[in-house]
Amino acid sequence: MLYKLDYMYFDKHVFFCINVRNENETCCGHCDAQGLQRYAKDRIKEFSNLSEGKIRINKAGCLGRCDFGPVLVIYPEAVWYQYLDKNDIDEIITSHLIDGKIVDRLVL
Repeated sequence: MLYKLDYMYFDKHVFFCINVRNENETCCGHCDAQGLQRYAKDRIKEFSNLSEGKIRINKAGCLGRCDFGPVLVIYPEAVWYQYLDKNDIDEIITSHLIDGKIVDRLVL
């Protein structure tokens, strides 16, 4: 029997595709996805009200959208983003994760 303690464990769950394909294939891993995932994780820790179980930043294997890479998806909204650099990550954190507003220019 499953026991449900809370509706959701995290308010937001962010998955970064860090998949690495062959050298000549498009993939998130070739776009510093792992470094930008670490950057996002570190940035969230700077906001003590977010890092204490509210927002989880995770690595994911292939999310199946590497041709648009690098990509991430945020749940529970199931919003997919393409990003290029730390500025995009900062905007996603500030607008989506903190203010609850989707960053239209980065949505896939």
